[in-house]
Amino acid sequence: MKNFNSKDYLVKSNISISDEPTSVDLGMDQDLTRQKMRETRRKLGDWQDIMYAHGKYSVLICLQGTDTAGKDSLIREVFKDFNSRGVVVHSFKAPTSRELKHDYLWRHYVALPERGKFGVFNRTHYENVLVTRVHPEYNLNENIPGIDSVEDIDDNFWEKRFEQIRNFEKHIAENGTIIFKFFLHLSKEEQRQRLLRRLDKPSKNWKFSPGDLEEREEWDSYQEYFEDAINQTSNKKAPWYIIPADDKRTARYLVCNILYENLKEYKDIREPELDPEIKRNLDDYREQLKKENN
Repeated sequence: MKNFNSKDYLVKSNISISDEPTSVDLGMDQDLTRQKMRETRRKLGDWQDIMYAHGKYSVLICLQGTDTAGKDSLIREVFKDFNSRGVVVHSFKAPTSRELKHDYLWRHYVALPERGKFGVFNRTHYENVLVTRVHPEYNLNENIPGIDSVEDIDDNFWEKRFEQIRNFEKHIAENGTIIFKFFLHLSKEEQRQRLLRRLDKPSKNWKFSPGDLEEREEWDSYQEYFEDAINQTSNKKAPWYIIPADDKRTARYLVCNILYENLKEYKDIREPELDPEIKRNLDDYREQLKKENN
């Protein structure tokens, strides 16, 4: 078993996504990986209870990746030992008509986690510089002043979007939201195999859409835009982590451990002190409860 260091997956400078591994050997078999995963997620659940009592921070976890990257199962496994009220998951699909009447970040602002809670964005505000770059015509649905045709969506438009996203993350971080951004890095061959399994397994057929194959044809463009988004927006307050995702168990283990390793460094997050008067009378309260059995 290799020593774990979350910084091995942290984006600290510009990356070339084609050079980043989609698999990693942690030196553990599947049974040991499951055991270590269970241990860490219990610690993470306990930490969330303390964070809730402390009441000054929230945690936002952003998950991005291609179709079949394993986002849903990762959420299920990493947060299995949480109090169900301590974590809220938002899966962002195409904007609704109501959401399109606001700016593109509005629906993400209103979904942010409350203090004391974890929020998970399954697909995120980064869809607005990923899917919409592959399909710039989608931006026309936003009715943005000065954007009347695809030809109006130039490099300056995307630079402004990145600046707005950086400002959004800076604002929420400075107000107590701890941000983690994970790119689940899947190989094209592994995606092909997972799509085939969806077709071959009747219980998974419902997950398949012909649109998955259409988007797969844009693989190279998505990789280019993922790389640009990561390089433009990874910083100390809102870091990106690139997670090798060809093996789902390994990806879940990495995300769980990155969260716990970093969150436990917040030494100011601790259970609040009991009111001194209540503390002085604990023995009296205890005796009062014991007498109820007499």
